[in-house]
Amino acid sequence: MAEKALTKNQILTALSETTELSKKDVTLVVEELVKLAYAEADKGFTIPGLGKLVKQERAARKGRNPATGEEIDIPAKTVLKFRIAKAAKDAVL
Repeated sequence: MAEKALTKNQILTALSETTELSKKDVTLVVEELVKLAYAEADKGFTIPGLGKLVKQERAARKGRNPATGEEIDIPAKTVLKFRIAKAAKDAVL
């Protein structure tokens, strides 16, 4: 059985211990980083060594309703993707 992912609280605690900052300070930094990422996602937001948030347009296409098999039109839309940095891939794989 695989290990569970860290919770937000566990991440903040670990960062607090390794940086010797208070958990409150670490929480503030992480929350501000997230806010900045949301604000800048339209232009692309990179976290060096981790990855990049990019906005991508998806074209309209045909699809199928899996329950009925009926063909449906899927409209064009804008999506947000996270591209993993090569360094992160190399570290994990």
